[in-house]
Amino acid sequence: MPDWSARLNELAVAAEVTGAVLGIWHDGETTIVPYGILNSTTQTPTTADSLFQLGSVSKPWTASMIVQLAAEGRIDLDDTIVKLLPEAPVDNRITVHHLLTHTSGIDGDLFTDTGRGDDCLERYVALLADVDQLFEPGTAYSYCNAGFVLLGRLIEVLDNRTWDQSLKARLIEPLGLTHTVTLPEEALLHNAAVGHLATDGSRVQTWQLPRSIGPAGTITASAADLLEFAKLHLTERYAAMQVPQVPFAAGIGGFVDLGLTWRIYDWGGRRLFGHDGTTISQLAFLRIDPEARLIMCLLTNSGNGTRLFEPLASEVFTQYAGVAHPEAPQPIDAPVDDRHVGRYERASVRLDVEEREGQLVMLYQATGDRLSFSDDPVHEYELRPAEPADGNHFVTRESTEHPWSPVTFAPNHVFVSGRVTPRR
Repeated sequence: MPDWSARLNELAVAAEVTGAVLGIWHDGETTIVPYGILNSTTQTPTTADSLFQLGSVSKPWTASMIVQLAAEGRIDLDDTIVKLLPEAPVDNRITVHHLLTHTSGIDGDLFTDTGRGDDCLERYVALLADVDQLFEPGTAYSYCNAGFVLLGRLIEVLDNRTWDQSLKARLIEPLGLTHTVTLPEEALLHNAAVGHLATDGSRVQTWQLPRSIGPAGTITASAADLLEFAKLHLTERYAAMQVPQVPFAAGIGGFVDLGLTWRIYDWGGRRLFGHDGTTISQLAFLRIDPEARLIMCLLTNSGNGTRLFEPLASEVFTQYAGVAHPEAPQPIDAPVDDRHVGRYERASVRLDVEEREGQLVMLYQATGDRLSFSDDPVHEYELRPAEPADGNHFVTRESTEHPWSPVTFAPNHVFVSGRVTPRR
């Protein structure tokens, strides 16, 4: 059996990750391994029970509560949002199912801070009146944080309490979780990680996303608690969440389909499910192999988390399931033209594609509320041609040390980071 503490240490040093916790559950046996420090300023060491932000790994928790409400007969996944929340200023065709599968068409990266009060989700939902509809509901996939805030508000109305309170009553307390929180004053009672930039490892100044983003990404938890939550999804009650609903064409990391919020992966012919999460230089990863009864999570407080996750996941899954993390797409030698040159824009992000000496470059600019917590608000990405060689498919990467990820152009938009960004 590998020494996972030694392997985590070796790979984290190579990836320049500040702190991390690896969690493995395999057929009833749990391994939790910490590495590094939680805060470069205080030099607090990472421990097995340290708390890290889960980011979008929070979304399956919110989705699980929606599935509970459906099982209780209080909602139907085909119900429209305006039927359940008449005050929601969204397209009257958008359903609960659309929100769970990121197919609503709402331009979803709205990060407005609507305060710390218990009405923050209600106030956030009212802001959606000013958000664009990118496409007809149900006709495409585009990652949508706002949709999960809408689901969180729906939970609040049906349960007559805040989303945070429902999370405690429906999941945290029944599962016996003692290291899972949503608010900073709760995290202060534990050893909690702070984020560190990928570029130089310096500690970032903003700790958490606004409370209004809670249902989409503010759960903070230990690796052990995250494994306990994941084990819940090996039971029949939540099996429908793993049924493919929407194909994911980009296929990065083996992600081939979307279930009810869970991402479904094909790793060497084995079907896994899971989710990733990114907040302010804290990256979280969760993968579950039901057939092997294997769960792996990795919590990091570094923008370099992906550099650590991919080789470590390959070793863990090779050991227990005989499969490795899929190889990242690679660039090819092919000519490019200027058909995709121009500006692309959605909520919180502006992308400018330029041609330089026969190559395409994409300039990323965080805008609006995203500027207040963006690690790297302005970044330049090289776009390299990729298969299929039709002039529309490219790959890019954060740096030469990071894996390539796909970028796909269509006549009226670019699909990057799982999001449709319209051409302006």
